Amino acid sequence: MIVAANPGAGYRALKAEIDAAVARTLESGWYILGQEIKAFETEFATWLGAAKAVGCGNGTDAIALALRALGIGPGCAVATVSHTAVATVAAVEMVGATPVLIDIDPDHFTMDPTDLAATLANPPAGLPPIKAVLPVHLYGQAADLDAIGVLCQRYGLTLIEDCAQAHGATWSGKKVGTFGDAATFSFYPTKNLGALGDGGAVALPSDSMADRVAALRQYGWRTHYISDDVGMNSRLDEIQAAILRVKLVHLDAANARRQAIAAVYDAALGGTAIRPPARRPNAGHVFHLYVVRVSNREAVQTGLRAAGIGSGIHYPQPVHIQPAYRGRVALGAAGCRATEAAAMEVLSLPLYPELTNGEVDQVASALRRL
Repeated sequence: MIVAANPGAGYRALKAEIDAAVARTLESGWYILGQEIKAFETEFATWLGAAKAVGCGNGTDAIALALRALGIGPGCAVATVSHTAVATVAAVEMVGATPVLIDIDPDHFTMDPTDLAATLANPPAGLPPIKAVLPVHLYGQAADLDAIGVLCQRYGLTLIEDCAQAHGATWSGKKVGTFGDAATFSFYPTKNLGALGDGGAVALPSDSMADRVAALRQYGWRTHYISDDVGMNSRLDEIQAAILRVKLVHLDAANARRQAIAAVYDAALGGTAIRPPARRPNAGHVFHLYVVRVSNREAVQTGLRAAGIGSGIHYPQPVHIQPAYRGRVALGAAGCRATEAAAMEVLSLPLYPELTNGEVDQVASALRRL
């Protein structure tokens, strides 16, 4: 069976390097906020093109830390999307802010600037003022940063990029994560840059902002044991940092492999009723997921399964429909209608760098037969 995701294959492909990095860290005797995380933060920021990066416990905490560092909390609303991992919305509520869920562009699955504009012009009644916009660069492709950026400037809003699925994705030739007031990353094992456990980071445009996030991730300490701010405990541990340092070296090649596999799938879907992922002309898509749209999803999944191919659904229910949020989160002007339609049709095909050419051809052949 060709599985939809296989983080174990990513470990085995780099086993010798990863094992050596883990052994080095274990031998060091320093396991929290030591030399490995310092080196990773520097290397990741350099690779990204950001001034600074601060590691933390996971991608959800990264969003919460960025929001808090930028003064977004109780009394503030944050415009984000419902077609995302629930972590995006959960992080907004973690800091006491109020989410407002904007609809998606149905072709690219990211925040629709038209709905954002309409919502900013006429916000939902009874909510705190919208103070920040949190677009999600979904499935490996950038949201429309030009249009969203213009709206943030017009209304004086903070822009925080959720890059959890977009390590290495570009907008107008520049990596996402370098456009806003802060950017957040997840290193969950299946991400393009994945740890072998949880991990996250906040990318920032200045030393002063990085210092604030670094303090907030550890109880608000700037001096050991003395809390200047009310912080939290969210530290990227040394072993995961060491693993990420290894994987970062190989990330560009891994993303290129993802793009090559996507091109094979694109060709296989030509002339079928399955819609391949649309690409924005000025965006570099790194295919964290290869997500198609199909009206008869259950039948397609059954056909793939019969051919020995797994698939996934990202995401089967928009956040605003899930039991924990239904009826209590505000929606933008469009009412998330495109989001709800997409949730009924999206399907993720197997795509990770360790797929062999034979496995890719097997998936492509099955797609042509559907």
